[in-house]
Amino acid sequence: MSVFRIAIDGPSGAGKSTVAKAAAKKLGFVVVDTGAMYRSVGLYIYRKGLQPDDADAVVPQLENINIDLGFSEEGQRIYLNGEDVSEKIRQNEISAYASKVSAIPAVRAFLLEMQRKLAAEHSVVMDGRDIGTVVLPDAELKIFQTASVRERAKRRYLELTEKGQTVDLETIRKEIEERDYNDSHRAAAPCIPADDAVIIDNSNISIEENVAMIAALYEMRR
Repeated sequence: MSVFRIAIDGPSGAGKSTVAKAAAKKLGFVVVDTGAMYRSVGLYIYRKGLQPDDADAVVPQLENINIDLGFSEEGQRIYLNGEDVSEKIRQNEISAYASKVSAIPAVRAFLLEMQRKLAAEHSVVMDGRDIGTVVLPDAELKIFQTASVRERAKRRYLELTEKGQTVDLETIRKEIEERDYNDSHRAAAPCIPADDAVIIDNSNISIEENVAMIAALYEMRR
């Protein structure tokens, strides 16, 4: 049986990972959270005390980074040099590091081969910011998922406070606006919809409704 590839792109806080996991579970696909891969690189650079936008400092470190994915009923786990960092990479400061290292072409090339190999071997739901445009340009179904800045900031605030982190809603909103600008204007693989992507604004719909829309699109395309 041939593989079927679903690419889900969109800005920070649009719920891509949550929806990708739920859609993959519903369809029996493997979920690949590419953002977690960039966050892992960001975490490594953060721990090294390096500036994430200093390509001359970051690129030589790539040979010391090994990223593995694990899959369970709970979803994807990510390992950085053998350490399960699935929770550590979700810290707010690591988000900024991930955004900046992802703008370095050598970092993107470093992870691209791994992502494409997974999609060649499994039917996948892969989410990120350039899956439909760069990583899997021939994906059978491409989704560009978005939501208002206000809604995405609120979601991020609730996520972090539930984890016990002390954060400010207005600061998060400004960080999201800054990341949106950086991600959509970077020279390497900007976060923009593929020409043939289906755009879903989930500001006012539930996760279940979002997943149902993707499942219906899958049934139409397969």
